[in-house]
Parts: sequence; C-alpha cells; structure tokens
Amino acid sequence: MCSCKGNRRGVSAGACLATEKAAKYMAVGMHGSTFGGNPLATSVGNAVLEELLSPGFLKNVEIRGKYLKNKLEDLASKFPIIEEVRGKGLMLGIKVKADNQKFAEELSHRGLLTVGVTSDNVVRILPPLIITEKEIDEGIEILTQYLSEKSSD
Repeated sequence: MCSCKGNRRGVSAGACLATEKAAKYMAVGMHGSTFGGNPLATSVGNAVLEELLSPGFLKNVEIRGKYLKNKLEDLASKFPIIEEVRGKGLMLGIKVKADNQKFAEELSHRGLLTVGVTSDNVVRILPPLIITEKEIDEGIEILTQYLSEKSSD
C-alpha cells in the first residue's frame, strides 16, 4: 500500500507499506516515491514526531479537545441549528440543520476556517494540535456571533 500525507507542517512524506510476503519481491529501485525518504521530508517528519512525543503534548491536545467540544456543545444547547457535535479530541464536527457548505463558507468570510464538510451535513472542525485556549475562545466568539445573527433572520 502506498501512502502520502502532508502531516509534517505542510511537507508531504510518502511511504510504501508491504507485508513480509510481498516485500520479499521488492528490491532497491523497484519502487519510487516523489516524497518518500527524501532528506527534507524525513527531517521534518522526525521533528514533528519529537514534538508529538514530548512530555505533556498529547495530554494538552486532549485537554484542548475537551474544552472545544464543551464550548461547541454549549452552543448546540443554545442554537437549535446545531443538531449534534461529533468527534473526539480535536477532530470534531458540527452537524447543522442548514446547508453545511454555505455554513462553512459564511464562517470563512468571518475569519473562522473549517476543514470542509461531509455528506451528512457536518462542518468539520480540525484545529492544529498546538491551538491555545485563547484561540478556541476567539473561534467560539465568531461562531456565536454568526449563530446569533442567523437565528434572528
């Protein structure tokens, strides 16, 4: 299986995964990848891995995820346009009773970027793992203002 993901601060890194049975038929040079194993991608990947494994980093991600989800659930209890808050950690989604594409676009015009939408009318919220409580509060304020205006329409 070939895989490539830009999860190293925007620098893509590729990988080829194979079972031992399949790998025995692969020799050096039989498989290439634009982003596989180059010095930049490898160095950036190592730096990101060191940060992820640093003491307290993932605990902080868990804390921020709970904080954000609680804030979103509070909004859901006040604004019926939000049907449900889904997800775990900092991978969250807001299921809305509206056109989710338009919802996300209108938020982006206000400075709140979302990752996109799903076919189940969900607006995806995937902030960076290094997000601060202050940044979460700023995003919630933008969302609150938008929802207040939308509910008065």
